[in-house]
Amino acid sequence: MTDLLERGAVLQDLADCLEQAEDGHGQLVLLRGEAGIGKTSVMRRFAEELSGAGRARVLLGACDPLSTPRPLGPLTDVATLLGPPVSQALHAGLRRRTDPGGIFSGVLSALGGLPGGQPTLLVIEDLNWADQATLDLVRFLARRIDRLPLLLLATYRDDEIGPAHPLAALLGDLAALAAVHRCTLPPLSRRAVAGLTAAAGHPVDADELFSNTHGNPFYVTEVLAARTRGVPTTVREAVLGRIARLPDWAREVAETVAVIGPRATEPLITAVAPDAAPGLANCLAAGVLRPDGPVLYFRNELARRAVWESLPVYRRAMLHGRVLAALRSGPVDPVDLAQVAFHAEQAGDEGAVAEYVPRAAAYAAALGSHREAADLYRRALRDPAVTPPEQRGDLLEAQAYESYVTGNLPEAIDSWDEAARLRHEQGDRRHEAEDLCRLSHMHWLTVRVTDAWRAGLDAVRVLEGEGPTRELAWAYANLAQLACLGHDPATTADYAGKGAELGLRLDEPALTVRFRVYKALVNVACHGQGWQDFEDAWQAAIAEDDTMADDACEIGAVACWTAALHHDLPRLDRLTDRTCAYCREHDLPMFLVLALGAAGLGMLHRGQWARAAQKAGDVLDRNPQPLHRLLPLVTSALVRARRGEPGVWPLLDEALSYGEEADLFLAGPVWAARAEAAWLEGDDSRAVAEAEHGLKAVTIDSDPWLVGGMLRWSRLAGGEPPQARAAEPYDLELAGQWREAVRAWEELGCPYDAALAGLGGDVPAMRQALETFRSLGARPAADRARERLRAAGVRRTPYGKRASTCANPYGLTKREREVQRLLCEGLTNREIAARLYITPKTAEHHVAAVLAKLGVHTREGAAIPLDDDPSR
Repeated sequence: MTDLLERGAVLQDLADCLEQAEDGHGQLVLLRGEAGIGKTSVMRRFAEELSGAGRARVLLGACDPLSTPRPLGPLTDVATLLGPPVSQALHAGLRRRTDPGGIFSGVLSALGGLPGGQPTLLVIEDLNWADQATLDLVRFLARRIDRLPLLLLATYRDDEIGPAHPLAALLGDLAALAAVHRCTLPPLSRRAVAGLTAAAGHPVDADELFSNTHGNPFYVTEVLAARTRGVPTTVREAVLGRIARLPDWAREVAETVAVIGPRATEPLITAVAPDAAPGLANCLAAGVLRPDGPVLYFRNELARRAVWESLPVYRRAMLHGRVLAALRSGPVDPVDLAQVAFHAEQAGDEGAVAEYVPRAAAYAAALGSHREAADLYRRALRDPAVTPPEQRGDLLEAQAYESYVTGNLPEAIDSWDEAARLRHEQGDRRHEAEDLCRLSHMHWLTVRVTDAWRAGLDAVRVLEGEGPTRELAWAYANLAQLACLGHDPATTADYAGKGAELGLRLDEPALTVRFRVYKALVNVACHGQGWQDFEDAWQAAIAEDDTMADDACEIGAVACWTAALHHDLPRLDRLTDRTCAYCREHDLPMFLVLALGAAGLGMLHRGQWARAAQKAGDVLDRNPQPLHRLLPLVTSALVRARRGEPGVWPLLDEALSYGEEADLFLAGPVWAARAEAAWLEGDDSRAVAEAEHGLKAVTIDSDPWLVGGMLRWSRLAGGEPPQARAAEPYDLELAGQWREAVRAWEELGCPYDAALAGLGGDVPAMRQALETFRSLGARPAADRARERLRAAGVRRTPYGKRASTCANPYGLTKREREVQRLLCEGLTNREIAARLYITPKTAEHHVAAVLAKLGVHTREGAAIPLDDDPSR
């Protein structure tokens, strides 16, 4: 066994992690590096050493670079070795509708330990090509691995992982887990390349080889193996030069394996190329192919791809057709559907495409691989002439749903719109109405409220005269939801009443739950009452089976939004925790993002501006849909405005572009933020204009919290706002009862709002407001407070905070930063006092200030490394 150059440290790290797994403390190792850097070589060497020594059960799985990845492909590779329960659960996945169900739990049990305490090495190679369900499996195991005798080794190409790559989200989720380790394989050094060149007796100049390959082991070894002078300009040329030296029958085998894919079995190779036996021997002897039990593979995926791309199109299609015929020669296992669909497309076999691509899509959806399912349905719909109209409607609806749950709302809208028109042409009124309801909901999620109402009303119109149908009841539910979100209690009650009556007649408990939710939520929004009724109804929705999972997630996210707008921070925390956990459990990132955006606004209310900006930025970096961007845009803009930073108005202009002016639920927070930003800039006339623009949409039932914010900014800027119903803290401000208003805001935990209320009070109240603004780093608001103090005859006001305090994103003073670092060491107040030469009482005051500014309630919560970086 030859040594791997400059890989000893990584192999030792893996050995150390295995020792922890042997003690029952499992580890996840993420082995990363660019294509060809040697991840597979390191993994195989480590696996061979363990197998040879009998130290661990070794399970090797891989993700394949198919057009659409195999659902749970790596698990399929090792399922039989994990035992019948896993194999049976995996094959039963086709019958499930939304998620992998008991598959993950079965895997967890199978990895729980072997007789004698032997650990397991589970390899998942090329995670960058993983399907969504495989990523979920890694996430599931990572959160539980610290109590398993398991070393999970996952490799991936880090140079292919951009912000929008599905793997990026998983890597972010794993960042804080203690049992996760990252190993990056560096390129070979110049010295190592020179050694390889000398050992190969190659005439190439070692320095030139290093310069052209950048030390990539695959590039280096392929160039050296090609036995040609000079450095080829691409790896493709090196690979093809090597293939060209094989006999004709061996080249045919290499081409066949390249077409089959990364994991070609000898029976399949023989079925495609009956005279392959001599060529296989040549390929193995030349090192072009390598064996892995019954599987043959290229030295590197880049090599396989180079051979595949070199084939003439006609020959490539012919070979794919042969592979397709071989795979179809017997019953097709569901786990092979994606592979069969891939070869059908590459072969140009329209009949096979029509048969297998939809089946592969359904199987992917059943296993929770929604992105892959959406892609497969998209491919199935590519050619309308291939799909019969009656099947096309089903495919459009399936593709629309998979696009929806993966957050691709524009594509979902297009597909449901086409499906509704197709159902209309077919005279299928029930399916047409169902598609229109879905289309209406998608329009609302993309903040096109008028279009949402139009499609929703069309759904009811289509069903008129059809009698008491389930579809009509759901059409009423959709309109009740739109009315609820539009803060229209009367219309909500009307449609909810009609729908509830139908739901009872049709025995549809899910409908009854929906109507309870809408009636409770509109009561909360419009009157500030009914939170308990809402939470009871929401809990009932969660208790329903998985058919209500996306509804329950959406309802929870809207409740988070409402709690944030109402400054109900403890409730917001509870709702956010439950909603995010439920969204993650059911893999519905769209509503998770909506809840996280509401949480950021709550941090803003608490005065935790650095955390609020970070949370809002994290959401915006995901580039979500307009609805999900709206609150984070408002939060980011207000943090900047309150700190006196630039870039406020582009954010607010974008936010305003998403909402219709008549829809206060969406546009109200934006108009209030625009009025505040103008006031902070000293532009009172604009502040009044922005507030009054939003107030034009106010009705008798409008949310008093949204109305109150706009009324406040109009009054503070010197306007004369109209009489309208406002939430209590705002109402107290408007009535001149500043003491009561300050107290109300303080009880809600909103220091900035309390300081704003104090501006309407006497000189001591304004001084206290100024001090609060200074402590928050709210320079523009502090300037406006000084204006009021000067107008009241106060000629001298305190200076602002020190530059070092302003620079700290949490507003910690130099002394408070020292105290926070000592909290990280676990010191008591008395120990802190001794270390800093201050009294214990002073130390106690400093600790209290640190906890308040960090927004935590315990010393342990404050004991985190900050380094003045809010992202940590």
